[in-house]
Amino acid sequence: MLVTTKAIVISAMKYGEADLIVKAYTFSDGLKTYMLKGVLKSKKGKFKASFFQPLTQLEIVAKHRDKGTMEYLQDVRMAHHYQSLHTDVVKSAVIMFLSEVLRNSIQEEEENRELYKFLEESFIRMDQIEQVGNFHLLFLLKLSRYLGFSPEVPQQELSYFNLLEGSFLKIKMNEYCIEGENVAILRQFLGMHFDDLSRVKLNQTSRKNFLNMLLLYYELHIEGFKKPRSLSVFNEIFS
Repeated sequence: MLVTTKAIVISAMKYGEADLIVKAYTFSDGLKTYMLKGVLKSKKGKFKASFFQPLTQLEIVAKHRDKGTMEYLQDVRMAHHYQSLHTDVVKSAVIMFLSEVLRNSIQEEEENRELYKFLEESFIRMDQIEQVGNFHLLFLLKLSRYLGFSPEVPQQELSYFNLLEGSFLKIKMNEYCIEGENVAILRQFLGMHFDDLSRVKLNQTSRKNFLNMLLLYYELHIEGFKKPRSLSVFNEIFS
């Protein structure tokens, strides 16, 4: 079936000498994988390798066979031109990290328009703001809602957060109940908008510890989730 849809590039992997295997999250059909023949060597082809940088927003025409195999693109154009995401060193590091998280998190080949709109609007907003030191933390927290395991909003002051259940507790119930600074930061982020991030002041250690907690939370709720390989490089950028 021929489909015209918006798509966000999740990853692009070189295959052979000139081909690319591109994973993209589409508005119409969720996660799709495309084989692009000769794109790395062709200078006159309709596809440019620059179109397939992580988290680029595209409009594509594709042939979807929906058989769980690789699909093929017939046409592609930029749907949104970022101003800084792929040129600013810090933002580029965040983009690489988040694209890897998405690759490890999103598995379904099915339409989820709310998730698509969240991704679309989040990356446009990230392109616009200057300070992105805490963007990834709020993004991961918000993303968990669309993946089905968002932390509950506490109705009262409770000391512990249960990573297994995503709930706040009065007492420690298991080894995955956390307390202290990470719980305080979690409370601060819950219900926050990206425009409010300038109010959050975290030092390097607090930011790193909270990120590790969030990644453990993802590991506990997504089967097969692995910490991004780019995590060490990412942490160096923010050290």
